[in-house]
Amino acid sequence: MIVVTRGTGNPPKRGAPQNDLGRHLRRPLERLRRHTGASLAFAGRVVPGSSDEHAIELSYFDGDVVGPLRGARLDHGHGLGGRVLTNRRSTALHNYVESPLITHTYDAIIRAERLYSIVAAPIIVGRKQIGVLYAARRSHHDQLGDSLDIVTDEARALEQQLTVSEVLGGLRSDRDELELAAWRSRVQDSHAKLRGLADTVDDPSVRAQMLEIAAQLAGEAPHDEPAVRLTAREQDVLGLLGAGLTNPAIADRLGIGLHTVKGHVKSLLVKLDASSRFEAVVNARRVRLIP
Repeated sequence: MIVVTRGTGNPPKRGAPQNDLGRHLRRPLERLRRHTGASLAFAGRVVPGSSDEHAIELSYFDGDVVGPLRGARLDHGHGLGGRVLTNRRSTALHNYVESPLITHTYDAIIRAERLYSIVAAPIIVGRKQIGVLYAARRSHHDQLGDSLDIVTDEARALEQQLTVSEVLGGLRSDRDELELAAWRSRVQDSHAKLRGLADTVDDPSVRAQMLEIAAQLAGEAPHDEPAVRLTAREQDVLGLLGAGLTNPAIADRLGIGLHTVKGHVKSLLVKLDASSRFEAVVNARRVRLIP
């Protein structure tokens, strides 16, 4: 039995309302199933437990739920969800029911659901854990490192979305927030697509005009000396990070390998003096590299 863990490494953020979690989960859960090959992707929200400790209530699913998993409540410290809630770290179990590293309070539920390998990551906003994200297989799978990275990346991207949603919610009405978020998302997506399309254009003049329009969308002054020098591919990756895409989604969009994307992200963290993807996006917007 092998267990793999990853730290969260996130800077402190303000808390996000619990009712925001559900409406942000549909696409992340769809992506988790697609990119990890999981039989089932699901998430739980943190709820008050039977004592002073909190619990996880499994409420959101993508894939067939054949057993009593839906609505199950996992106590603090018990099972994989309880372990993640306690340790605040992403965890992968190759064989859930035989792992010596968790309690087996919920083995009956896992067996009924016929789940075998499970990966889980905490969702933490403002130092407060608000949920847990899972990807599970109904068959043996030895190599869970990539799946662990994907689930962790999705959790981090979700935290970023929830943080932005909370900040906007404190400044505007719900209707204004939704309209502004939709508008910003369209601008960010257009910026990323325009830069990607420019890479396919052979005419240098047309390509330069397309990149200048992309710079204007980001609020840059195209002919000024840039505050941070990025390669064209780093700029492409940064634009997609700003649009909230995970590493696997960026790899799909740009047609490059996942490890190549990770290398560009690491370079961006250095150049933008950031300790996380979220901070890199914030710093990039501050110097008008992305909209």
